Amino acid sequence: MRLLIWDLPTRLFHWLLVLCVVGAFVTVKIGGNALQYHFWFGYAVLTLLLFRLIWGLVGGHYSRFLHFPLRPTQLRAYLSGHTSLHLGHNPLGSLSVLALLAALLFQSVSGLFANDDIASEGPLTIWISKSLSDTITHLHHENEAILLGLISLHLAAILFYAWFKRENLVGPMLHGHKTVATPLSATPLKTSVDGRGQRIIALILLLTCAGIVYWITQLKP
Repeated sequence: MRLLIWDLPTRLFHWLLVLCVVGAFVTVKIGGNALQYHFWFGYAVLTLLLFRLIWGLVGGHYSRFLHFPLRPTQLRAYLSGHTSLHLGHNPLGSLSVLALLAALLFQSVSGLFANDDIASEGPLTIWISKSLSDTITHLHHENEAILLGLISLHLAAILFYAWFKRENLVGPMLHGHKTVATPLSATPLKTSVDGRGQRIIALILLLTCAGIVYWITQLKP
């Protein structure tokens, strides 16, 4: 049985976030004039994160945070190997997603207040003291290691599932579907809604989030 798990807005969010995070990392390592692109990638990441937070409330079934299997009983069952079928994120995957979203949100927001002590600074540094900006800049740099660790775990999990469990996690995030061989009586199977109306709502939300981020970056005392 082939089910739609990840709606198009969720899939586009995922891959756009990958591109923007890679772009932000590369441009900050290049430095110099490339830092302007680093800021733009950061604004794009913040826009995508705001969209995902809202989409996690109104999006497709498996994209909603409400349907993440995060109860302690579900986590214990998963770790012990006695668990039901998880068509969306499994308990550990759900925790990983939330941790990544939180770390990326901190990184993108802190970047608004950060500076490089030379010529580049976030658009909201004018609202705080230099010492506070320096502290936030330090945390911004420290969080990079946390982000790299979480991303590494994410990639390791994908490889583990591909090699040892023979489960392709990348494919469904490209085309949205999973093929389920489990009997229908084993678990209540649901599909995500992904019609034209849903996609129009997603586009409006994304544009609204982009407008909010632009407004934030233009704030003046």
